[in-house]
Amino acid sequence: MLHGFAIVGLFIIVGILFIFGALFIGRFLRPNNPEKVKSEIYECGEVPVGPSWINFNIRFYLFALIFVIFDVEAALMFPVVAVFKRWVATGRGMLALVEIFIFVIILFIGLIYVWKKRDLEWVKTVDRLSLIDKR
Repeated sequence: MLHGFAIVGLFIIVGILFIFGALFIGRFLRPNNPEKVKSEIYECGEVPVGPSWINFNIRFYLFALIFVIFDVEAALMFPVVAVFKRWVATGRGMLALVEIFIFVIILFIGLIYVWKKRDLEWVKTVDRLSLIDKR
């Protein structure tokens, strides 16, 4: 048993030595000629304009968050789908199917909630009547 841990430990040590060795050798092989242009912030080939602290529209954050939620859903469902046939053969198929169904239903309820709040619209319209009522 200790032999297995020794092999894993050896791989970790070799990996760490490989990383630091490559960085150490690269330090001597690469050219070192710093310039003002090289020190500037690089953003898609565009010259930076204005300050970096700007107001960021929250809709972009919501879209990214919704994407991450459904991306994680796919990542969590893939292993279950990969072994589902084996689970059916051993009698655990219905349990896995019900668990995945509940997982998808919870995410679907979240999607309906976001849809009803109209957070999936890229350009939101302002309801003038609701603004008048708030005054």
